[in-house]
Amino acid sequence: MDFNSLKYQSEGGITTITLNRPDRFNAFNNEMSFELQDALKAVKRDKECRVVILTGEGKAFCSGQDLKDIAGATRSLSDSLYKRYNPIIKAMRSLDKPIICRLNGVAAGAGCSLALASDFIIASEHANLIEVFVNVGLVLDSGSSYFLPRIVGSNRAFELATMGSKVSAQHAVDWGMINRAVPHDQLDEEVSRVASYYAKAPTKAISMMKQMLNKSFHSNLNEMLQYEAYCQEIAGFSGDYKEGVTAFNEKRKPEFKGE
Repeated sequence: MDFNSLKYQSEGGITTITLNRPDRFNAFNNEMSFELQDALKAVKRDKECRVVILTGEGKAFCSGQDLKDIAGATRSLSDSLYKRYNPIIKAMRSLDKPIICRLNGVAAGAGCSLALASDFIIASEHANLIEVFVNVGLVLDSGSSYFLPRIVGSNRAFELATMGSKVSAQHAVDWGMINRAVPHDQLDEEVSRVASYYAKAPTKAISMMKQMLNKSFHSNLNEMLQYEAYCQEIAGFSGDYKEGVTAFNEKRKPEFKGE
């Protein structure tokens, strides 16, 4: 697909979406926010895609909203969220494929939310995350008020939100905000290794586990036990389950098709 502010590449079941405004540290303008929505819709339609890598071009992952882009403009910020950012976060969380965030540099504001909305985050040791909203007199948005306290707890979330504290990649690992931090020259290798795993994994089962974990945030034990049974019934009739059992009995590695 052709985009102006994104790069979109697919190969071997892996789709890489790269935010491509490096001169603005991949900050969001109107075009990039709507193009990312379109890219996520394309990924959802692509039956060959089994895992998504989301990253940024250049030194930054995403520095949030491009404030120069809206300087002097009178606009409804809630309208901007409803039309631009919220659809992105919803699409990421409902996508039936895992999203790996290749955190190559700073993730600030809505860029931090974008990283936290991913399923698996691998960061360069030089990367950091910062909820920068307070520095311009704004509040958390793009899902950060949902993700942050669930990941780090309410007290630490309050500190990060209200003080705009920068979190290094290693601290982010220690606090459970991201999965891994690696030397910058090993970032591509590690992302490729994890993406290759998911590209060959039982995609349908992983999709249901993703939605199961989403649902657990607002469900009780009985509801989750019932939902587990519902999903397991579906998984039990999948081609990947049949292949998994056959491979186990034949003492070989399964070749999952993602269906």
